[in-house]
Amino acid sequence: MGKSAKIVMLLGIFSLRICFAASAFINMSTVDELSLLSMKANINSDILARNWSKETSLCTWTGVICGKKHPRRVTAINLANMGLEGTIAKEIGNLSSLRFVDISNNSINGQIPSEIGLLGKLQGLNLSHNYLLEIFRQVYWRSHWNYSSWVWQLVTTSGALFE
Repeated sequence: MGKSAKIVMLLGIFSLRICFAASAFINMSTVDELSLLSMKANINSDILARNWSKETSLCTWTGVICGKKHPRRVTAINLANMGLEGTIAKEIGNLSSLRFVDISNNSINGQIPSEIGLLGKLQGLNLSHNYLLEIFRQVYWRSHWNYSSWVWQLVTTSGALFE
């Protein structure tokens, strides 16, 4: 095989890798959007009903913060003090880039979905002042997490995480 044929072959392989990487990125942002729309379906809120829509970028939705490194990936959700009623959708576990969640001071009820335990990048979670039935220890947490420091973050998470 000649030198030019090898270069063409390498360029072809490189192009395919870029296409696969781009499609994976697009698919993950679609997963994030569908997961947030599932969450919206479980929550009664005029704010979310008006604002969380496929017609706009999910990164512009109220309470949704996207990453700087991956601009269409959800890294934080801040829905504190919004008068939300409903349950936490299990699809929250699909938000694989999620680092912080604050849904405190609402009327969220039901159980904490075990899928939250799948969020390997999660650093802060504030579910306080809601009507959740599940006690924190019953949620499945990844074994490498330090449970006592995680509980401390649960108690001390504040809006400052989202500034």
